[in-house]
Amino acid sequence: MKKTIAMAALALAVSFGAISCKKKVSDADLQTQATTIVTSNPSASVEVKDGVAHLSGTFPDQASKDAMIKQLKAVNGVKDVMDMSTIAEAPAPVATTSAVDPAVQKKVQDAVKDFPSVKVEVVNGELTLTGNVSKEQARKIKQSVDALKAGKVNYNYTVK
Repeated sequence: MKKTIAMAALALAVSFGAISCKKKVSDADLQTQATTIVTSNPSASVEVKDGVAHLSGTFPDQASKDAMIKQLKAVNGVKDVMDMSTIAEAPAPVATTSAVDPAVQKKVQDAVKDFPSVKVEVVNGELTLTGNVSKEQARKIKQSVDALKAGKVNYNYTVK
């Protein structure tokens, strides 16, 4: 009977010992799992040391950065995530302006006001004249516009 009680006590001690000794995940295994997660953002990287993931790199916005940290914290064995990453600055808006001075455009419009079929437009940053004119009108328009020294002007009107 004493042997049975001793064996039961020994078995109980061994089972408690086995339960309390969790298998520790190595940093190498954690590094592999963390790297797999971080590959979704090519400008980020992670290094695992003593169970702590150190996240670095650049993220396009705060939401993607937060999502990456959440995924890393969900890895079994990662104790904490040290965030050393940054968020990329948004590019400055590019101001688009017409290459044609509005005053020059107005002068050209005034020069062709006697020809109602001719329209003055800015196309791809250049003054463009369109419409239907006779040979004589085309010559007068060209002389008037050339006298203004308006720069490059496209004469895309139809001569009849």
